[in-house]
Formats: sequence, structure tokens, C-alpha cells
Amino acid sequence: MRISLTDREADVMQTLWEQGPSTVAEVREQLADPLAYTTVLTVLRTLEAKGYVGHEAAGRGHRFFASVKQQAARKNAVQHLTDKLFKGSTELLFSHLVSEKKLDAEQVRRMRQLLAEHTDEDAPK
Repeated sequence: MRISLTDREADVMQTLWEQGPSTVAEVREQLADPLAYTTVLTVLRTLEAKGYVGHEAAGRGHRFFASVKQQAARKNAVQHLTDKLFKGSTELLFSHLVSEKKLDAEQVRRMRQLLAEHTDEDAPK
């Protein structure tokens, strides 16, 4: 499943991933932007139509929950970014991220460890 989110949809999904199943009012309280109740409801219904969110009855209202994992959405977003801006090259994306940000020694150590682990997985046995 290809996951495509607008900025507003991503904000709502982030709330559901962090808070778990939530009512419209609970989602609204967690958002940085002061949105109308009906706006949040519309975003949730749009996400539900896309198959990214589901709901269950909760009294007179609904409790919405994420139907897609955050990791899957991240993977899709990074792949889309890589394809569109870095000609599909993860190496170009990685080089850009590393060269554009000042990394402390601990961050560099963790990145090296991740690269070593990934390389070890790909090595012929």
C-alpha cells in the first residue's frame, strides 16, 4: 500500500500513533494548530476513506485509530522523497543528510554502527 499524507493528515496521524485510539476532540487537543472540530473530523474521515484510519463506536461518538503503522508511512515518505529529489539514490539522500547537519560524536558512532549492522546483513554467508 502506498501511503501519501498531506501535512495536516500527517499531524493527525502522528497524534493517533502517539496517543492511540482517540475521539475527534482528543485529536484536536493534541494538534499544534487551533483547528475547528469539523476540520479535524473532515481530516479523520478523509484518512478513513484512504484506508489509513478506522473507527469504533464510543458512546454517541467515535474513537478513531491508525490502520497503518508509523514505520510504513515513514518508509513510504522516505522512498517518495528519495525518488523525487535524489534520483532514487539512497546514497545521495544519506550524503545530503550528513553534509547538511552538524552531527556530534555520539550520532556519528550510532550511524556507523547502523551502517556496519546493515552491511553485515548484506554480506554473503
